[in-house]
Amino acid sequence: MSRNRPHVLIIGAGTGGLCLAQGLRQAGIAVTVYERYRTRGDGLLGYRIGIGPTGSRALRECLPPELFHTFVATCARSPHYFNVITQRLRQTASFPLRPDTDPVNTERSVARMTLRQVLLTGLEDVVHFDKTLTRYEQRDDGSVTAHFADGDSATGDLLVGADGTHSAVRRQYLPHAVTRDAGTINIATRIPFTEEVRALLPERIEKGISLIFGAGGVMGVLHVMEFPWDSDGELKSGLDPADAAVLRRWPGRTHDSTRDNVNLVIWSTARRFPPDIMRLRDADLIRVALGLTRNWHPHLRQLLTRADPASALPVKVSTSEPVPPWKSSTVTLVGDAIHTMTPGRGVGANTALRDAALLSRQLCLAAAEEKTLLQAVADYEAAMLPYGFARVADSLNRSGTSGDDRMYKPVVGRLALLGARGYFGVTSRVPRLARRFVEDFYSYRGEEED
Repeated sequence: MSRNRPHVLIIGAGTGGLCLAQGLRQAGIAVTVYERYRTRGDGLLGYRIGIGPTGSRALRECLPPELFHTFVATCARSPHYFNVITQRLRQTASFPLRPDTDPVNTERSVARMTLRQVLLTGLEDVVHFDKTLTRYEQRDDGSVTAHFADGDSATGDLLVGADGTHSAVRRQYLPHAVTRDAGTINIATRIPFTEEVRALLPERIEKGISLIFGAGGVMGVLHVMEFPWDSDGELKSGLDPADAAVLRRWPGRTHDSTRDNVNLVIWSTARRFPPDIMRLRDADLIRVALGLTRNWHPHLRQLLTRADPASALPVKVSTSEPVPPWKSSTVTLVGDAIHTMTPGRGVGANTALRDAALLSRQLCLAAAEEKTLLQAVADYEAAMLPYGFARVADSLNRSGTSGDDRMYKPVVGRLALLGARGYFGVTSRVPRLARRFVEDFYSYRGEEED
């Protein structure tokens, strides 16, 4: 190992960890990734990520050009509209979104499983599954050794914790950095997108991403995911020839079972759910979702009844408590391992990708002997902490993701709901406000601040 050409150990094969590994591999920096799940298909929670310009820029920076093309080609059809609707399918607002002709400055609808297979492409020789970190040691010679539950160990020059909300790296390195419950729970479902399902959805909802402001403090989000391949995994007709060619060459298709589907997620304050909600699965979760949505439009409830029971997931929403800067060392953190955010609008994934690109850039400077490894880590952390925790705060204050939101209060909740619907209704009807809303839609996800 060399201080100038460091060997980087990454704990966690999630979005941020794999993007970082791709960037380092591109730069000729030795990298090894250790993932606690047993296979490349295990451990994913949720189904859709919205990748905005920030995430797309990071991916373009870190991925080889053909693999970035593969990322773009594997995305689902981009939403044409951002809609706000009531639980009775009445439209409160609808904002036309940018076309997806630009490879970066648009909204990309990405399946989590598909994105993982894209990011694993070309890294098969450096990603090791079924490796659970138990502890690490920082040595006097500047190296760091990771120890795993199976008795194996690995030594490198830098250890990067990319192991998510329950990070074992963070627990040892920054024991005072904690997460807390945000006070809300999600039930995520996935519905096969058939012609019968298509008939349940108005066109703008089918072609957009829709936020459901439901009465009684039950929220939802609905998005149709249509991919370039059919239910048998064969490429659909009418694809751009260049996209079709890159998809035919992509080996990740053999590992990805994602097919056209509707994502329907409902959420509310945790007290609305049964005490054992996190232990429920399959049809039991669907029954809870149907119980919470008794006053919803029959078509929305039909979607829930058509959901794949095995796809239903309960998610207890967590958020990080901000921590002050620490003295930089041969251990650092990216993504949810340091700044866990509430779900919605893809802010966590986009910020993790931003972290990965920034850290990769800094480590390249260290490899080029323009700064020391420790200075590179310090410069990364000095930039990451402010924007990371700013995004944590932003995500907690949006669309009822906090259990303390007024929308969940018994009396003022009705007024808060009317106020939210009124805001979106007015904003969509005033051209200047509508333009600003759409601009904010793209700039929110961890955008660079000048």
